[in-house]
Order: sequence, then structure tokens, then C-alpha cells
Amino acid sequence: MSDQSSSDPITTESNREEYPKTIDQFFQAGISYKKTDAEIRSLFAIDQDQYGQLITLCRAHGINEVFVLSTCNRTEIYGFAPDVQLLIELLCHFTKGNAETFRQNAFILQGWQAVRHLCDVSSGLDSQILGDYEINGQIKQASKFSKEQGSLGPFTERLINTTLQLSKSIKNNTELSSGTVSVAFASIQYLKHHLPSKPSPKIVLVGLGKIGRSTCKNVLAHLDTRNIVVVNRTEEPARIFAKEQNIRFSPFQQLGEELMDADAVIVATNAQQPTVSNALILGTSVSLVMDLSIPFNAEPSIAQLPGVTLINVDHLSKERDATLNRRKAEVPKAKRIVAEFVEEFKEWYNMRQQLGVIKAVRHTLRQIPTDQVPLMESDQEEHIQKVINNLAVKIRRNNPKGCCYLEALNDYLTASS
Repeated sequence: MSDQSSSDPITTESNREEYPKTIDQFFQAGISYKKTDAEIRSLFAIDQDQYGQLITLCRAHGINEVFVLSTCNRTEIYGFAPDVQLLIELLCHFTKGNAETFRQNAFILQGWQAVRHLCDVSSGLDSQILGDYEINGQIKQASKFSKEQGSLGPFTERLINTTLQLSKSIKNNTELSSGTVSVAFASIQYLKHHLPSKPSPKIVLVGLGKIGRSTCKNVLAHLDTRNIVVVNRTEEPARIFAKEQNIRFSPFQQLGEELMDADAVIVATNAQQPTVSNALILGTSVSLVMDLSIPFNAEPSIAQLPGVTLINVDHLSKERDATLNRRKAEVPKAKRIVAEFVEEFKEWYNMRQQLGVIKAVRHTLRQIPTDQVPLMESDQEEHIQKVINNLAVKIRRNNPKGCCYLEALNDYLTASS
């Protein structure tokens, strides 16, 4: 937690009355991967306990509608406040980093720009990897916690729901999240589409370092097979891992035997010379060799064997790059969808701002004696509702001010039965 002096308004000011919430008083202040590295971002990470304390302190300053996104790529605070500097001071009161460092690296948005930014974040347009929607789960968690603490008001709750619906719309109507953008995930997708189409194809995993373990877990999680054999020069760690994952282990000396009836082999060793040779694959049932090693640990000549495909990390990286190019082509379409959702949210906001006027008009119309209106008494409430509906349409289209009140009265008094 950053130090605060005795004169700091954070520690001396409390119990401020809540002020009117207009769009001009809605702020966003944050740091992200765009301007800061992981070391600086880590200084402003907020855990759940700190989040709860922050909400309590915000409430003491009259800020009763606020939520915070804190992930490895960003820390952003959203809320209604008299000025954005107060939000920054309140946030940084609970972080290792101080408010001055935050200001130097922050981007600050107000009103509809802040609304649009959250929509961009949710849609994947502001993600470090274009089209990555993982942030939506974090938005849900942050807003749920804020709501449980009583700090997610009508505006922010509606905004959160809008951004989540927006995300679904972009997923369903664009290719912004299509394909694979990491080599690890690209390898799983390649296996999914190129493994022999038979029940439980056999995969031999050679090497059990960090890449090998991660790949094996991804295969188990995403492919319809548990017929995986782990082969590793160091036996004991591989035995333990295989037992934990409920798959089979085989000594390195038996690699050739395991390959005889295998469908694919994944090479994830860290040797300076090829671990899987042309001779090992020749005469086996292997149709796919995937080399995830750097330097390559599968002999290049394997690619010349009939019926055998050799894939390495360079091939997978090219697939990733092609995917990113396809995603970039979808950005204009995604931005148009974002603009539509922002406009719909603006309509909702403008209508909500006029709810007081609509209620006042309805009350006034009910006070007018029925003998001054050219219709039967039994029709009065129905006629009032028609006038209110017309009024709502005019407000939605034009966002008029005081004149709508007089127009509604005129409509009511001059209508024929």
C-alpha cells in the first residue's frame, strides 16, 4: 500500500454526499500493456481484499458506483466521481505503486469515450492479442464483486451487460476471434484437424520439459484421446507425470517399439542433435511428426517419407501470422458493431435521464379533470398511456428538453376520442 500523508484528502475526507450522476462525471483511468511493462503493471494489481476496501473508501467519498478491472495486462478503474484524480488517489491508496507513477503511465477517458473503451476491451479490439475475449470472464468477476458490495449502480450494470452482449455479437458475426494466435494452441488445433479419424489415435510424446508437459495437458483437455505414451530420457519424473495424468509411460529405449503402431509423434526434447530420426519413423504407422523443439529435434528428411507430414514451430508460427492477418481484416466490421451498441446504450441513457420528466407528465395528466378532455372517463388511463408512449418516442429520437412537457399536455388535451 502506498504511503499517504496526514494532509492527503484520502485520509481526511469522508462521508461526502453523493452527487448527481451525469455522463460527464463517468471516468475511466487505467494502465495497460500499451504503455507499461509487466513490472510496472504489477505495482498496481488489486486483489479481492483490496477491492473490497477500495469500495468502502469510495463510498466514504460519495462514489457509490465503481468497479475495477485488474489483470496481468491492465488495471483500470471505472466510476462516477467529481473528478478523475480522486478515483486515481483512491485506487493507488491500496497498491504498491503510487498515484504519481500511475498518472505518468495512465490513459484517462471521460463520458462516452470511457464507455467506448470498455466496449473495445470486451470486444477483443483492445486485447494484447487481437480478438482475445478472455477479458470477459474478468469483467464478469469484477462487476459481480462490485454488485455484491453494493457499488454497481443502474448505469454501470447496464454498461456491463451491454459489453457482454456486444462481445457475443462480435463472436457470432465476425471472424475477429477465429483461428489460433499462439504456437501452443496452434499445435492442438493442427492435431485436431490432422490426426487420423479413428477412435483414440495413439500419440507418442517424446520429451517432458515445460513445453512437453504443457502440450500433453492441452492434448488431454482438447482432443478426444487418452491413448498417449510419454517417453523421456529421465524416467522417474516421466513416470510420476504419467501416473498423475492417467496415461502410459515408456522407457526411452523402447521408443522405436512405441512408434510402430503410433499415429503421431510430438517431439519436445531439448537436445542439440535430432532425437527422432528418419530411421525411427520409417516402416511405422506414424503419419504426423510435430517438432516443437528449438533447435529442431526431428530429422528434416522425415518430411520426405511417403505418407508422413513433418510440422515444426515455424510452420505453426506461419499459421498464427495468417490468423492475425485475417483478424485484422475483421476490425472494421467489429468497430461498426461496437458503434451500434454504443448508440443503443446512449438511447437507454438519454431515456433514463428523462424518466423524471415522464413521471411528472403522467402525474400532471392524471390531475386534469376528465370533463376538460374530449373522451370518456373510462378511456382516460388508456389515453394517458398513449401520450406517454408518444412522449417516450420523441425523447428517444430527439432528446428534447422542457418543450416535451408542454407537447405532451397539448397532445392530451387536444386529442379526439
